[in-house]
Amino acid sequence: MKIAVAGTGYVGLVTGVCLASKGHGVTCVDVDEQKVEVMKQGVSPIYEPGLSELMKESMDHLTFTTDYESAYKDADVIFIGVGTPEKVDGSANLAFVYQVAKQIAASVQKDCVVVIKSTVPIGTNDKIESYIHDKQKHNVSVYVASNPEFLSQGTAVKDTLHASRIVIGADEEKPAEILKKVYQDFDAPKLVVGRRSAEMIKYASNDFLALKISYVNEIANLCETVGADVEEVTMGMGYDSRIGDRFLNAGIGYGGSCFPKDTKALSWLASFNDNEIRTIKAAIEVNDSQKFKLVKKARKYYDDFLFLNIAILGCTFKPGTDDLREAPSLVNVPLLLEDGAYLRIWDPVGQDNFKKQIQNKNIQYFDTIEEAIDGADLCLIFTEWDDVVKFDITKYEELMKTPIVLDGRNCYPLSAFEGTKTTYCSIGRKTVNDR
Repeated sequence: MKIAVAGTGYVGLVTGVCLASKGHGVTCVDVDEQKVEVMKQGVSPIYEPGLSELMKESMDHLTFTTDYESAYKDADVIFIGVGTPEKVDGSANLAFVYQVAKQIAASVQKDCVVVIKSTVPIGTNDKIESYIHDKQKHNVSVYVASNPEFLSQGTAVKDTLHASRIVIGADEEKPAEILKKVYQDFDAPKLVVGRRSAEMIKYASNDFLALKISYVNEIANLCETVGADVEEVTMGMGYDSRIGDRFLNAGIGYGGSCFPKDTKALSWLASFNDNEIRTIKAAIEVNDSQKFKLVKKARKYYDDFLFLNIAILGCTFKPGTDDLREAPSLVNVPLLLEDGAYLRIWDPVGQDNFKKQIQNKNIQYFDTIEEAIDGADLCLIFTEWDDVVKFDITKYEELMKTPIVLDGRNCYPLSAFEGTKTTYCSIGRKTVNDR
């Protein structure tokens, strides 16, 4: 099948490459000429495990271009996978989606299905369909369907090729059947629902996971107060099949391109329609506060951070990605700098992006964890990179000036620090070797 994909970010590029790997002829469209030239060489412009390899394997079925007219005019299916960033009021910005819809309306010369892969407010598919029908230049049938993505950064390729489910939102039989053919070689349940239901499934799913994370973080905070261990608590909870054991890891909050944006968007949409989802509002508030948990803990050991050398392990919002969107590091680093600290930062893939966002003469970057913690008065762990999890914890005591490790991701078992001189303070658990 001849497929065009608008946008080559996480959603668009992963979708295009995975569809090409199944034998479809895929043309990926982007406005950035430099980015397109890089992709033509078989090089992925984003860091995503497994994507570059699959991209190289599928190049016989992949084309990259800035020429949207040639890509859209005779495509059987056009996926829209552009960004829907958050507006100041929390609502979703649909400008990029409408821009693509305008291009499609001007270009299509044969019957086709336009598939909105981007996360959009409920009712957007209806509006895009009306917009395209009003603006289209050629007398062809254009159907609009919803096909929300459920990929996670760091596991996006696996999440697409081996999806938990493929949701097809269609109000007519023809677009639903065409999308079934697109996905016929994907081993995943195919669920056909109405377009508005499909749009809501995406928001409801993401926001439920955000709720779960914020809930367990509040439980973790209470565990610290009453002397319980959150990992023992969540282990007991996870055996209940109604709850499950995923997304029960206590920490310093969620980040990334989905959960923060989607919780705010659904809350805004409810409010706009004279409704209120109080649980979602609470999840947002808890998450905003949880991001500062490590700095609050650090105040116990230092009245201020003036002239302290503080090691930061991890910049990205999660391991396996170079994405910094809504990462706790972005709000904590400025606080520490404002208080006069000298920061020693390590991250295996996120440093270049971090440098673009925060520039300060009191920040140094290092290639190894050993270098970052050398001579440090304090160490804050923001990302549970595998290098951190597998790090030889005896080196904290050996290399740090004052071995105080504040772990926002519970990377280590408490027993690892027993018998050492390192103060280890994590989330929802007792502090080992407290001072």
